[in-house]
Amino acid sequence: MNLQRPPLTRLALFVLACFASLALAQSNKDAYPNHPVKIVVPSQPGGGTDIVGRLLAQHLSTDLGQSFFVENKAGAGNMIGINAVAKSASDGYTLLFVPSTLVLNTVLYKNISFDPIKDFAPISVAATVPNILIVNINLPATSLQEYLNLARQKNSTLSYGSAGIGTSPHMSMELLKSMANVQIQHIPYKGTSPAVSDLLAGQVSGVFTNALEAMPLIQAGKVRALAVSGQRRLESLPQVPTVSEAGVANYLSIQWYGLLAPAGTPLAIIEKLHQSVVKGLRTKSFKDKLMQDGAEAVGNSPQEFAQLIKSEMDKWAKVAKAAGIEPE
Repeated sequence: MNLQRPPLTRLALFVLACFASLALAQSNKDAYPNHPVKIVVPSQPGGGTDIVGRLLAQHLSTDLGQSFFVENKAGAGNMIGINAVAKSASDGYTLLFVPSTLVLNTVLYKNISFDPIKDFAPISVAATVPNILIVNINLPATSLQEYLNLARQKNSTLSYGSAGIGTSPHMSMELLKSMANVQIQHIPYKGTSPAVSDLLAGQVSGVFTNALEAMPLIQAGKVRALAVSGQRRLESLPQVPTVSEAGVANYLSIQWYGLLAPAGTPLAIIEKLHQSVVKGLRTKSFKDKLMQDGAEAVGNSPQEFAQLIKSEMDKWAKVAKAAGIEPE
């Protein structure tokens, strides 16, 4: 007797196709990355974000056996690059390496085209860089308390410069003013360089700027460093106290640099990237390179990074309100 197998039903074919698709998807995740990965840095080459981003890209390329390359996409306060990644495919082949501007933009602008929480999948904070309060070398203040006392004097004319409204240095000083209950006039500039130039010329009394830019000036004796905005003193500046140590308890303001993917990126890819990032940040060579520029390696979890973004949004919204900064 000739027995024949009954034909597969449409349902059976559908189930088999689903299993095949799942197997292929899993295989693709396991193979990730199988072609070059773009890391968008939303600022010009040569800045702090670019420096750390390129170090990270170099490590990922070596560790994961595929090219990770940086593409600088600057403009509109980092928003052009950030928005480009938010709209990219959630496949792990377009990533964002961004400073804490990601959060500060929510304070500055009413109608931003991305949501820092909903539109991104955090991977890890790679590094943090504190700001350093530097003052003109001729200013009669050799400590933070002396500087604040000058501000409290009747008819005080103290002013400070910043890289622009809503930037990390600006917000660092506004937080200090709020917590120390002092008034110091803000003079915004279009970038750090002109603010520092006027500081050296004595046109403004002080400037908060990140360690990457402050260190050469301090080491050359062109400015005086009064305090560091982070949790700990810098190993490269052990004699300079933190703002909290200098008398403004619980003060903390740091610039962070983090790696994110578009929302919806498969968890397996996020985990693979996270493991590689942390592996690199734990190496002595990576830590030493960051330390030379006053930065500190972090390597926290995606969940911790997500919580940081949320808490920073709440914190800086309050500081902006106290400083009278209205979103544009």
